Amino acid sequence: MVLTNSHDGADRSLPNWGSSDTSETAEEALKALQTYKKKDGEKVIVRFKAVGNAPIMKQNFFKITSSNRFQAVIQFLRKELGYKGNESLHTYINLAFSPAPDDTVANLFKSFQTDNHLIVNYRLRYISPACWLRLPALYSVLYHQQSIAILMPFYNVLPQGAGYGVVVGIGLFFSAFMLGLTAIQARYTAFSPKNSEEFSSASRSVKPGLIASGIVSAWTWAATLLQSSAVAYKYGISGPWWYGAGATIQVLLFAMLAAKLKMNAPYAHTWLEIVGVRWGKAAHLIFMFFGLATNIIVSSMLILGGSATVTDLTGMNTIAACFLIPLGVVIYVVVGGMRSTLLCDYTHTTVLFAIIFVFIFTAYATSPKIGSPARMHELLTSVAQASPVPGNAHGSYVTMRSKNGLIFGVINIIGNFATVFQDQAYWQRAIASRPATTVKAYLLGGLAWFAIPFTFSTTLGLAAVALRGDPDMKTLSAEDVSAGLPASAAASALLGQSGAAALLVVLFLAVTSATSAELIAVSSLLTYDVYKKYFNPRATEEQLLNMGHYMVALYGLVMALAGLIFFYIGISMGWLYVRLRVLLSLIHILASTLHSSLTIKWQTFMGVILGSGVVPIALCITWKKANKWGCIAGSVIGFFCGLIAWLVTTSSLNGSVINVTTSGGDLEMLAGNLASIGVGGIVSVVTSYIWPDNFDFELTRTINRPETTSGMKPTITDELDDEKKGRASNEESASESAPVPVTSAEEEDELNPVALQKAFKFAAWSSLSLLLIMIILIPLPLFFAQTVYGVRGLEAWVVIGIIWCFMSAFTVVLYPLWESREALVQISRGIIKDIFTKGGGAYVAPKSSAA
Repeated sequence: MVLTNSHDGADRSLPNWGSSDTSETAEEALKALQTYKKKDGEKVIVRFKAVGNAPIMKQNFFKITSSNRFQAVIQFLRKELGYKGNESLHTYINLAFSPAPDDTVANLFKSFQTDNHLIVNYRLRYISPACWLRLPALYSVLYHQQSIAILMPFYNVLPQGAGYGVVVGIGLFFSAFMLGLTAIQARYTAFSPKNSEEFSSASRSVKPGLIASGIVSAWTWAATLLQSSAVAYKYGISGPWWYGAGATIQVLLFAMLAAKLKMNAPYAHTWLEIVGVRWGKAAHLIFMFFGLATNIIVSSMLILGGSATVTDLTGMNTIAACFLIPLGVVIYVVVGGMRSTLLCDYTHTTVLFAIIFVFIFTAYATSPKIGSPARMHELLTSVAQASPVPGNAHGSYVTMRSKNGLIFGVINIIGNFATVFQDQAYWQRAIASRPATTVKAYLLGGLAWFAIPFTFSTTLGLAAVALRGDPDMKTLSAEDVSAGLPASAAASALLGQSGAAALLVVLFLAVTSATSAELIAVSSLLTYDVYKKYFNPRATEEQLLNMGHYMVALYGLVMALAGLIFFYIGISMGWLYVRLRVLLSLIHILASTLHSSLTIKWQTFMGVILGSGVVPIALCITWKKANKWGCIAGSVIGFFCGLIAWLVTTSSLNGSVINVTTSGGDLEMLAGNLASIGVGGIVSVVTSYIWPDNFDFELTRTINRPETTSGMKPTITDELDDEKKGRASNEESASESAPVPVTSAEEEDELNPVALQKAFKFAAWSSLSLLLIMIILIPLPLFFAQTVYGVRGLEAWVVIGIIWCFMSAFTVVLYPLWESREALVQISRGIIKDIFTKGGGAYVAPKSSAA
């Protein structure tokens, strides 16, 4: 009889001892013995996770030879934690059971591996594993040489000191820089942050170039750069297009809402103020949930994603990064407010484009590894022949015919609506913009932003594919790609440590810039929609300004704590596991999605739970017939329909298994997003047609309207007045003729209903035309053509991206300088006067003429 022994993971047939052929039996026994003694040289990734009050390992992602017994893992863990033999330490696999010390790592891995690694949880005292939640942690690697387990930390491209240097050093440098700019602005211009209107809305006087730069900066997150490169790595050239176009159209369409905002509520501080005035307290509170939930999730992603990125590249402690990243940002936002945020956005955007150009010209012009589009095409073709891309035409990377890329594009489009339409940060820029140029700012900002993910990922994402097998290129697993590592791997392969350092700087700036946008946005919500509306309706100017400062500081702390909570989620809620499985599954999936902040899942998940509010909010601002209760019902019903569709689809497609892995699939997320946005929109629109309201937007136009313009319409001045103004203007000093805050007459003129209606129509046909071009007319014919591009095709693709990138840089870097040239001259003159006349350069407001 032949028996099978698979104790150590390898099937070994034992000899038939009853055989009459002695020599054959001896030979068979010898082979069996040699096979048993032979070590399995394969490595297994072991991931250590602390539970409860167990200390967290700085490095906790290890590799071990699979033939080792689990006892070797326990001994190594004790050594790393500094535990003695008599100290209690309990280990578990997947929080499910305690393995036997003599079991092999190979056997455990084959039976219980998760995402291609073996999760080993450890705790100081014994507790039933069923009562825990799995908590996220970082990775390290354990190597085994011969029979001795030794620690080999996971290779970080940059030293840990570089992480602290960037987060603390650059963070505080930018804080000091922005404090200096704020001081210069307050001394030499008419704008001072010591006024609540200037603090929260930059006196509604910002020109379109700076607003466009702020939009680009606020919409460029770490995930923008890393995930766009990841989809290029997976799907080829279709990935950059679908990532860029799928997240550009929301900003373009928002131009219509910005125009309607200026038309229907020109003095509002937040979009929730409009909801509250039009639909009352109940609607205000319901939509406040959607608004604040969006801000909290986005903020958590920024902090946790930024800290994880810094940790991956440098080994910096994640907890420290969670608190240090928002620190410098809070400092300059508290002091300078909205205008300081926009100036910082401009600085960040400038650095971002400079570094992107470095990567572009390195990859396509100077690098000996690639150096030209032709060489890139050759390398991509070689990789595609060896490893064809599933779902792509002929398995090629240089084709728009990518089924998975198209699916990603649809999900990306739907999921981003909630992120833009319900985030006060985007409304804040519309509020800060001058009425006459709001539409222009959003159209320029959206088109300029497209170049960033498109060109960046066409460079580093494709370079990561082309350099597979290069000695300087890290081998990327599926998990590495999901985490957004192709960009960092390609940057390091092309430019070494300098490339990794440049990427670290640009990712850090992306995080801090978006963080500043969230800080001032939530500060406005809490100040005007919570404090003033429910606690102090008669708040003075000074009280509102102070509250704005307090809320920025408070929310900075909340952001850090939120990132920390999602990092440690599960410890304090473990008891819920048995009693509330469904609720806990949702919380755990959300936490895990949030913790995987460098993937696209969090963004599409936001569409599932928050997308139902998109259409009702848009209708509230733009349509007088929007039914109050229909829109409220649409947002609430859509919320639950999105969750149900998501979970039902997950269950039906995955054999009734609902967990983090199965719920994050493309089709599952797509179903949830469509149900949430679709049901919310359908219910809102249908009820509004059946029971239409007839709302008079004059009520919302009175929100915060200054007394000097209350109920007044712009009047046409006669020629004599114009002549007097002209003579007075010629007599003004140079400092007085420079830019000053928008006067009431100028503002009323820009708020002319006819002009704003014309701006809305322009925004409508422009944004809808661009949507049609970017989502239908360009990609779909190329998709159905199934064309695989040759060298000339890829060259054209790259050149178009570079030209677009230059035009974008001109729009958001050079154009803001040009439109602010008078202010820059004014400031320069003031500084020169201060140097030579000791204090004579300070701005002096022009004297108003007597009536």
